[in-house]
Amino acid sequence: MIKEFKEFAMKGNVIDLAVGVVIGSAFGKIIDSLVKDIIMPPIGLLAGGVDFSHKLVVLKTASVDAPAVTLNYGLFINAIVSFAIIAFSIFLVIKGINKLKKEKPVAPATPPAEQVLLAEIRDILKSK
Repeated sequence: MIKEFKEFAMKGNVIDLAVGVVIGSAFGKIIDSLVKDIIMPPIGLLAGGVDFSHKLVVLKTASVDAPAVTLNYGLFINAIVSFAIIAFSIFLVIKGINKLKKEKPVAPATPPAEQVLLAEIRDILKSK
């Protein structure tokens, strides 16, 4: 069983997937910072100085023994913007990769031997 697990873990696809997850996690942190620190402040300024990360609705106020229950819709807006940027970035990367891949030219289909023979006979008859 250990041998089988070792073979599975060392397959190229599993290692590629692990590298992709690590890079994706780091990329997600960069995009999260981009959204929080670069994109949302100007949007909040245009919206009248609103900081979306602090926008919430209090569903139940805090008491001595329980914290307040809030609906943090501002954080949800930040997450949507972050997702849109990540999705668009991945779209651009995939589009670039597909553009770099050269399509193999499709060779014209060779006609069947009978068709070639008939064409030769036709040409011979035309020349007479």
